[in-house]
Amino acid sequence: MRAVNKYIIINQIIEEAKTSSGLLLTNVENDEMRYGKGNVISVGNEVVAVKEGDLIYFDKRNGHQVRIDGEVYGVIKEADVVVLLQD
Repeated sequence: MRAVNKYIIINQIIEEAKTSSGLLLTNVENDEMRYGKGNVISVGNEVVAVKEGDLIYFDKRNGHQVRIDGEVYGVIKEADVVVLLQD
């Protein structure tokens, strides 16, 4: 599987959301958060800002999902990436 053009294929990471005081947020509150975290699986030939293996935050309101061999992947555009996490 390979992304093309400005598309990026990701595995979304589901995180347990906590407040700064340590309270766990419910799924509904967590779903209202605009940004999600993901691992980059494949980048298109026109993507310049991220590479395979990067950890990113992306706009969950954009993009779509595809199922390949029983696994669900997110497909977003490069412009949907808002944060690139660095080690």
